[in-house]
Amino acid sequence: MNLAGKIDHTVLKADATKDMVIQLCKEARENEFASVCVNSWYVPLVKEELSGSNSKVCCVVGFPLGSMLTKAKAFETEEAVRLGAEEVDMVINISALKDKDYDYVYEDIKAVVDAAGDAVVKVIIEACLLTDDEKVKVCELAVKAGADFVKTSTGFSTGGATLEDVALMKKTVGDKALVKASGGVRTLEDAKAMIEAGADRIGTSNGLDIVGK
Repeated sequence: MNLAGKIDHTVLKADATKDMVIQLCKEARENEFASVCVNSWYVPLVKEELSGSNSKVCCVVGFPLGSMLTKAKAFETEEAVRLGAEEVDMVINISALKDKDYDYVYEDIKAVVDAAGDAVVKVIIEACLLTDDEKVKVCELAVKAGADFVKTSTGFSTGGATLEDVALMKKTVGDKALVKASGGVRTLEDAKAMIEAGADRIGTSNGLDIVGK
């Protein structure tokens, strides 16, 4: 198993510095991680630092709450892609989902998918705040909107990825989308368990520990 190739090497803390991001990119190049995932502010820097490598430029959009206007998410997405983002991890509007405003949730995701163009879109559902029925529903909406991945968590809420959530999400999307497990995946054992449960990608700030570096 090419575990490194399944890892989005991630730093999303508000106090992340330029030096931290540059170091993350260096580690991604050396280990051939799938991507470096940062806040959209750092997309140009990551593009520059990863130039010539196999690692992709990934950023989050509408992060971490997901409750901003759809046009704001779409604009952030469009700008991030213009500046070099190849993958975009967006947060759903959790409040709208809770209110059963499914049309809004769908349109919110679809607006980001459309704005992303050829870039990969991963939809963060923040599973720790949802019932199982809500997890299933939003995964179905993400597939309908044309997203490439559904993703468990931001890592900034009340909980991270669980094996049960990954399995449920995988069962729901089937072969129509991929699953990313993110939040609390810190060890090789964690990562292997998530992949066995159905995860195709792992989001973590502990990539070096997972690959044994």
